[in-house]
Amino acid sequence: MVEEEAKSLPMELSEKGGVENNGFVQNEAFDDKETNTSSQEEMPKTCIVDVDPAAMEGLALKPYAGMPKEVLLKFSSQARYRVTREILFWLIIAAAIVLVCATIAIIALSPKCLDWWQASPIYQIYPRSFKDSNMDGNGDLKGIQEKLDHITYLNIKTIWITSFYKSPLKDLGYGAEDFYDIDPMFGSMSDFENLLAAIHDRGLKVIMDLIPNHTSDKHRWFQLSRNRTGKYTDYYIWQDCTQAAGLVTPPNNWVSVFGNSSWQFDDVRKQCYFHQFGKDEPDLNFRSLAVQQEIHDIIKFWLGKGIDGFSFSALKFLLEATHLRDEPQVNKSQNPESITAYSQLYHDYTTTQVGMHDIIRSFRQTMNQFSSEPGRYRFMGSDGEDDIEATMMYYGTTFIQEADFPFNFNLINMKNLSGNSIFEAVNLWMKNMPAGKWPNWAVGSPNAARISSRIGKEYVNVMNMLLLTLPGTPVTYYGEEIGMENIVSENVSEEHINSDPVVTFPEKSPMQWDGEVNAGFTEGNSSWLPVNSDYQSVNVEIQMTWSNSTLNLYRELTLLRNSELPIHRGWMCYVWNDSNVFVYVRELDGLDRVFMMVLNFGQESTIDLKAIVPSLPSEAIIRLSTNFSNAGKAVNTKLIKTEMGEGLVLEYKTAKPVHTMEAFQGNCFVAEKACYSSAFNLLYVNC
Repeated sequence: MVEEEAKSLPMELSEKGGVENNGFVQNEAFDDKETNTSSQEEMPKTCIVDVDPAAMEGLALKPYAGMPKEVLLKFSSQARYRVTREILFWLIIAAAIVLVCATIAIIALSPKCLDWWQASPIYQIYPRSFKDSNMDGNGDLKGIQEKLDHITYLNIKTIWITSFYKSPLKDLGYGAEDFYDIDPMFGSMSDFENLLAAIHDRGLKVIMDLIPNHTSDKHRWFQLSRNRTGKYTDYYIWQDCTQAAGLVTPPNNWVSVFGNSSWQFDDVRKQCYFHQFGKDEPDLNFRSLAVQQEIHDIIKFWLGKGIDGFSFSALKFLLEATHLRDEPQVNKSQNPESITAYSQLYHDYTTTQVGMHDIIRSFRQTMNQFSSEPGRYRFMGSDGEDDIEATMMYYGTTFIQEADFPFNFNLINMKNLSGNSIFEAVNLWMKNMPAGKWPNWAVGSPNAARISSRIGKEYVNVMNMLLLTLPGTPVTYYGEEIGMENIVSENVSEEHINSDPVVTFPEKSPMQWDGEVNAGFTEGNSSWLPVNSDYQSVNVEIQMTWSNSTLNLYRELTLLRNSELPIHRGWMCYVWNDSNVFVYVRELDGLDRVFMMVLNFGQESTIDLKAIVPSLPSEAIIRLSTNFSNAGKAVNTKLIKTEMGEGLVLEYKTAKPVHTMEAFQGNCFVAEKACYSSAFNLLYVNC
């Protein structure tokens, strides 16, 4: 039957071959036989065969699994396969382009992530008073390591440890005897390295002090300088002066911060050396490039150890005028011979001299050499000056960076407490801060009375609420999270103050950890300073169990700050201030949720906030309160009542945030502007 159908179409076939199916393995013997083509007789012969096309359609080859390349190519060129393949190809290319463009757009539009020194509060530790690990009555580095869990419990990720260099411990240890070593009172270099590793293992950062202006008179450099040894001859500021009958006639009328002449006669060199602070703390000569290089080497040494930043102090004293003229008297009619106090002169020639900021910028440049590694930015803080404009210069310029921020002590230096004075302290910083810079706030320090002693126990919680809800980086001095008070000065005996009866340290009493003897600070018989007598009720252990404690409120505030974008990096707008209350909001573009802080720094007060902000909803929810029992309650925004020292964090929703209202345009500030997209759940910058 096939033979009959084949007659209708001519076709050439090999007599020997037939149709080859490459889908099967050929017989090797047959293959060998076929390859022998040397004889003419074995050449294939052809014949004409007629094939019916309709019959061939039924025998046409179709795609099948495992088909070889040759068969696959026969089908791939067909239109239905080729078009589908091309459509898929271009769809993949288009999707890849869209993905790349979207990624670029997100990166371009995304705001800068807050760095570690912006994202977390800073916890300042005075090491001698934090925790004693070896029963000698002095806090030490191992003691800090033992208590790192307390830092993480507070939701804090940055620790600032004040000076622990080898030192005679005069002036709180700020006159270093050796910048490359640890004072034995605090431990060894090995102890420091272990502490640093433990800090980093917990994901924390550590800042340390550096006071480059002066050294101890026990420092090797000073000993070499007083003997005029080589390059060290001019490491300090030496001037000829006369000494007769035990009286020294200094080169001019310059007075030290601690009082009396800032010149001290040295019996070895037979000259006077200059000291801005104590007579045992000679000033370095920063007009010497060799001295500047020494400080750069110190910075590199500690950054090489792995610390995350420095707080530089006493920077305004780095340079003095070379002409040595007398400084102007505040009271021109005062007898020049009677001038002994620092406040009696204008310090035009001994502070903030031309070239000082160039030196600070060079410190920043050295630190930047260690900041190139991702995630390892090295923070630089500085002290400021009495004048706010001079302080703002420590931020640097648009093109040349200095400090990430100068530390802000406006809230500590207030002369009286009220809603108005708090507003003035906050506004002074915010309105003078250069655009794009980051603010910071402190309510306690090693050089100021504690909150409880400075303004009263009843204001501790509301001050912490202010500190942790303002924009910028909050700085907490150890013990303020539990409301510690100064110790009574009369209790500080000569024995306790290390043979220096002139200085007392009421704000540096040992940290109160529990209700045991010595408040858990030491297992020894005594501590370097007496523990405050209130330690049995004011300590970490007991406050962890009280729901309404200062410690738990502090912890709730740090959680709120870390979790809520408007408080973390949003707008701040002043809403109201009077003698009793200070009211402000924290908002974020694109987010309808707003936080309003109503903080009482005076007497009992009732305020109608709806009249001040007409778009305010009639009710707001108390997110946090200094009185924990009020949390979660609704309040009428027309009638918000606060007691003395009470603070409220109100939460509400609105389509018209305060920072968009014309009436409040001059009252709003934002440091790192960002906008929220609810559709994509991300932040962007072009609002």
